[in-house]
Amino acid sequence: MNQPSYKILFTHQLPEMQGAWQGDAWCQAPPLAVDCRRPEGSAHQPRTLCKLLYNDRNIYGIFRVEDQYVRSVHTGFQSDVWKDSCVEFFVQQNVEGGYFNFEFNGGGTLLAFHVTNPERVNSRLKKFRPLALSDDRLIRRFSTLPRVVEPEIPTPMIWHLEFSIPFAVIEKYAGPIGAVAGQIWRANFYKCGNETSHPHWLSWSPLRERNFHDPASFGQIEFC
Repeated sequence: MNQPSYKILFTHQLPEMQGAWQGDAWCQAPPLAVDCRRPEGSAHQPRTLCKLLYNDRNIYGIFRVEDQYVRSVHTGFQSDVWKDSCVEFFVQQNVEGGYFNFEFNGGGTLLAFHVTNPERVNSRLKKFRPLALSDDRLIRRFSTLPRVVEPEIPTPMIWHLEFSIPFAVIEKYAGPIGAVAGQIWRANFYKCGNETSHPHWLSWSPLRERNFHDPASFGQIEFC
């Protein structure tokens, strides 16, 4: 499989956290396409794009989703957001260490772990550490959708989910990372909606099977 790469630009201007895809900060960032489709999904395959930026303290991201059949009902930190209309950023700073899954439903609710062994035992990850509520408070996000979308919206629409993750949160679990400029990490980006009326599973880097927790399938992101 051809694994993609993406160059993250340094930004001096802080993203506004208002979901502005072409805002002053985001207009400089190139988009990547979350367009590798799993055949298990329905005919609904929402066009999903993402951009990343960084500065000395944070990594920033924004998703743009041309969606339909949108549903979002989970509101508690670490709840099953992947069952909703959901976008996800998985990232691994060190190939010999663990990776993080940052999963955001359309309402902005977060599920996030530091995973050190993604093998499955009784359908659960073998070894992982959930991020703490204090970390959730540091990870900023903004969605153009309401916190709850129920009943499902069946008509076509566009929504954005913007986030900011402090490097300090990553270091808390993965150890010191130093100056990130010039570093190459591994990552994947996903769009899913397991319990919407039209389930779907899309990724940036192609998957060997319908399993988002597959770091061997991650692509590369480079901090320019």
